[in-house]
Amino acid sequence: MQSETKSRVDQLTSPAGHPVSVLRFEGDIASTSKEAVLGTYQALAKDKYKLILLDFTKVDYINSSGIALVIQMLIEAANSGQKVYAYGLSPHFTKVFTMVGITKYAGLFPSQDAAMAAL
Repeated sequence: MQSETKSRVDQLTSPAGHPVSVLRFEGDIASTSKEAVLGTYQALAKDKYKLILLDFTKVDYINSSGIALVIQMLIEAANSGQKVYAYGLSPHFTKVFTMVGITKYAGLFPSQDAAMAAL
């Protein structure tokens, strides 16, 4: 049974002093997650937040429709001149994200600290 996708946004500051938005997801990401994934991203002020972290540490499962939503979000971010870094993926989903080409649009890191260090 699919669990509802929850999301929230936290604001951090990069080591260089730039604002960073952290989109934190929880549950399963699937076709029903459009508002939680795209809606949360699209609500960000694109001109203010050029650095985005995607936190997948509490995501249990991502199906192909969910991966498509993540890709759509990453393309929008690239078109807006934003840099995106993802972390907290299981080894399986790190491999899947790499295989489908998500690494062209986002760096993948094991933890928030590792992602922040790359900013």
